[in-house]
Amino acid sequence: MDQKLIDKLKNREEEGTMRSLSLLDNLVDFYSNDYLGLAKIQLNTEGKGGSTGSRLISGHSASAENCEKTLANWYKTEAALVFNSGYDANIGFFSSVPQKGDTVIYDEAIHASVRDGIRMSFANSFSFRHNDITDLKNKISKGQGAIYVAVESLYSMDGDMAPLGEIATLCQSKGVYLIVDEAHACGVFGEQGRGIVDCLPDSNVVFARLVTFGKAFGYHGGAILGSSDLKKFLINYARSFIYTTALPQEAYRQIELRTTHTSVSERQGKLQENIAFFRSKLTMKGLISEINSPIQILRFGNISKTKEMSNLLFKEGFAVKPIYSPTVKKGNEGLRICLHAFNTEEQIEQLVAILSIG
Repeated sequence: MDQKLIDKLKNREEEGTMRSLSLLDNLVDFYSNDYLGLAKIQLNTEGKGGSTGSRLISGHSASAENCEKTLANWYKTEAALVFNSGYDANIGFFSSVPQKGDTVIYDEAIHASVRDGIRMSFANSFSFRHNDITDLKNKISKGQGAIYVAVESLYSMDGDMAPLGEIATLCQSKGVYLIVDEAHACGVFGEQGRGIVDCLPDSNVVFARLVTFGKAFGYHGGAILGSSDLKKFLINYARSFIYTTALPQEAYRQIELRTTHTSVSERQGKLQENIAFFRSKLTMKGLISEINSPIQILRFGNISKTKEMSNLLFKEGFAVKPIYSPTVKKGNEGLRICLHAFNTEEQIEQLVAILSIG
């Protein structure tokens, strides 16, 4: 490789932030996004396994159409367009919808996929302070052209939630377009797992929603929810949709079944019980997340302590992922503890005991 690339890898090693792949199958799961445990369910379905091409060439199917109609009805929206992943969906939306002369204003804690999509567009863009309504209002006043505001409903690296009601009211009053990434909220929150947007008095104030199936719904893929016109536009201009081989036809059936699974409400209840139990047992300082979030961040503020705790948990048979920069800002390092409906009270008590020792 070019020396510049080698130097960047060496820099990661020296900082102690080098990423690597790991197999954690034999450890107690406090790290995955399978919040409801739906990924563990085996669904027996029949259908063609292959996809044969992109949706615009040969990869379209009745399964795909039925899946998108089901999703639109399920999420009480006009239309849905399935992408191969949530990352692809955000890339496709933000690289194509905001036009030259428009403005994208995004929460500084927004997911990397949104940032990457914005970088690929010709629109102007700038961030606002995390969950700060006053700063958002100020930034909106400086926007030009069509203005798009991008937030997550549940932030995956802090485990906190956007003040979505206030943001939606502000965007509606200012005539700007609100886009909400519900990747970590769909399945976990809302009636039958429809997400936090569904809890708003009027979900139609949101111009576009991203939902994913690789988190609480335990499968793979993502979708943009919005108007029929938005769907038509994305089909024509979103490159991550146009130039990507479609999901296998069987995948659409799997998505349809998982998003309408009858056990979601019961599993949501068990998940919330486990979150409450965890928070009642852990007395350490540094827990920064919402009281009902499946993502609980225990912030240590430095790499060495974070690594020490992560390694201790690993040795004791518990999988908890450490979070370093550049995923979070330097000084915000900590453990990302993911709680699930399938975790037992005994496992949670053991986890807390190890954390307390450390």
